[in-house]
Amino acid sequence: MNGCRIGFDAGSARISADATNALKKVAQSMAADDKLRIQLLAYAGGTDETASQARRLSLSRALAARSYLIGEGVRSTRTDVRALGNK
Repeated sequence: MNGCRIGFDAGSARISADATNALKKVAQSMAADDKLRIQLLAYAGGTDETASQARRLSLSRALAARSYLIGEGVRSTRTDVRALGNK
């Protein structure tokens, strides 16, 4: 699996039903190959004035996805989290 994009509602870090389906497929792929790692790149909208809020929200989103994967059996050491804010 080369890439997967999941969306969040505006201002939210709650994982939607569509996102859980996508993340479940990622977890299954990772379970099938112990050598796979995942990099979670998270973004959030905002202006230059709200950049720190966007960074915090993007981190919350990445951590929510990571937590879901951990719950599906993916070891935390196989995930990298990058909160990119509004970049």
